[in-house]
Formats: sequence, C-alpha cells, structure tokens
Amino acid sequence: MIALVFPGQGSQYIGMGKEFYENFESVKNIFDLSENLSQIPVKKLCFEGPLEELTQTQNLQVCLTVTNIACYLAFKEFLINKNIKPLFVAGHSLGEYSALYTSEVLSLKDLLIAVKERGKLMDEEGKKSSSAMYAIIGMPLSDLENLVKKASEIVVISNYNSPKQLVISGKTPAVDEVAQEAKEKGARVVKLKVSAGFHSPLMKKAQEKFSQVLEKLTWNDSKIPFVSNVTGKAEISANSIKNLMKEQITSSVRWIDCVNYMYNQGVKIFIELGPKKVLSGLISQILKGKNFKCFNVENLETLKFLSEALPKF
Repeated sequence: MIALVFPGQGSQYIGMGKEFYENFESVKNIFDLSENLSQIPVKKLCFEGPLEELTQTQNLQVCLTVTNIACYLAFKEFLINKNIKPLFVAGHSLGEYSALYTSEVLSLKDLLIAVKERGKLMDEEGKKSSSAMYAIIGMPLSDLENLVKKASEIVVISNYNSPKQLVISGKTPAVDEVAQEAKEKGARVVKLKVSAGFHSPLMKKAQEKFSQVLEKLTWNDSKIPFVSNVTGKAEISANSIKNLMKEQITSSVRWIDCVNYMYNQGVKIFIELGPKKVLSGLISQILKGKNFKCFNVENLETLKFLSEALPKF
C-alpha cells in the first residue's frame, strides 16, 4: 500500500520544479495558471529566486504548494500505466494544502486563495510580536515538555516531527531561553528561518481571520483519505477537513502520529512529492526498524528511479 506525502516550509530551493516545467505540459500549465490566479511571479521565484524573496512567507506558501503539485502531476503522468492507487494522502504543515488538491478537496483556484491568504496573515501576525521557532534534536519528549512547562511566557511544542526531532514555538525571549536550556542539556538546537512562532497560540488572530477565508471556499469530500496533522488520522468529510484546516495554524503538527497511523493501516511505501527529502528522513526516524520504503520525487532523476523501483515492491 502507498501513501503520498507533501513537504512544507523549509524544503524550498532555487530551481525547484524547473525540470518538470520544461518536460511536462501539465506542469507548465499549472505554473502558468497559478501565476495568473495568485498574481505572484511563481516561475521566476521558484526557478531564479532570489532566495530572500522566495522565502518570504507570503510568496513561499504559494510557490512551494505549486511546486509540490507540479511534482504530483509529473508523477501521475509518468506513472499513469502503473495503476498506482494511494491509500492515503498527507502533508506536513503547509504541505497539507497540496494533499487537499490531490484528493480533490479544493480546486486550484480555492487552494491558491487559501495558501496566499494564509501566508499573508501568518506573516502579518508574526510582525506584531517577537516570536521564533527552534528545532530541538536528540532530546527526549518528556524532558522537553518539562522545559516548556517552566517557560516564563507562551512556548509550546509545535511540531512532533520524529522521536529525534521536535520543534518549539513561542514568544521571545522565553522560547530563546528554553532553546538554550535544551542545548545545555545536550540537545542540538537549530533556530528555524521563519518569520514567527507558527503552530502556536500566537497565531490565534491569524486563525480567526483565516477561518473567514476558508468559509468562502468550496470544500468537497476527500477522494483519497486525508490524514490530518491535527488529529493524526484519516478524514474524509468536507466539513470536518475545513474545520481542521482552521485549527491547523494554531495546532501542533502531529507528524509522528500521522506516519504511525498510515503504517498501521497498511502503508509500506511512502512517496514524497516535493523538493528535498525532509519527510523521507523523518519517516525513516519514526519507523526505524520496520518494513517500509521511502521515495522522493522532485526532478527527472528521482522520477525515473521511482519508476524503475516500484515494480519490485
């Protein structure tokens, strides 16, 4: 059984999606259409940069979503005769929107409205108060939970990425202090290049405004079960998914739960559609010692490798 998974912020690089744009008509069309609908220079930012502009939250959320979809379209077209029927779709944070497109919950137009507005509101909210996010690597969950509980201001565990990698989000200087304490206790600490403390109560105002945007979109039941970051299990109902996407901005990303759920439901092959191999690495940490395979699709080389490898499973 196969699951399709889509990465979120942090996976971007200059040149992402370019090979597929040059080799697949469906991908060329999606980039061109996305540019017209979003009024963002998606092709220039993805293919040429500069990186500073690409990584601005309001640009990146659209550009990365379009690139993920491009990878999905190339995968779908190239492997059309392989009769691949995914059991689930899932995404990490922003990547959930790519999953919603592939499972036909949202149209491309509504999807781009959502991610563009999401990026704008999250960026605006982040500028109102000083906040940050840190990856905490190699610290047991219970130890990090204890540090977070003692924080002087709002600090939460925002991403349960893998047993080895957790992320904290919160107001500065409290989140800086928790990160420093984690470092002193032997954890590796990496400050994330994001504009604010996402997936935390600090995004409450953004959530309220974004909920109004989501209410105006047309939501469909998921054609492929969608595994939610909020619940860590499969969702199909249009209304349930809409409400979960409202919560997602302030809720923790429960990626460990998502992956374990899919594996326990029979998924043994995870195909990551999007730039880099971030999710493949996290899945390998979560399912260490178990029987599974991860593939990523981000360019022609990886697509060819997947095509040759899949018949063996």
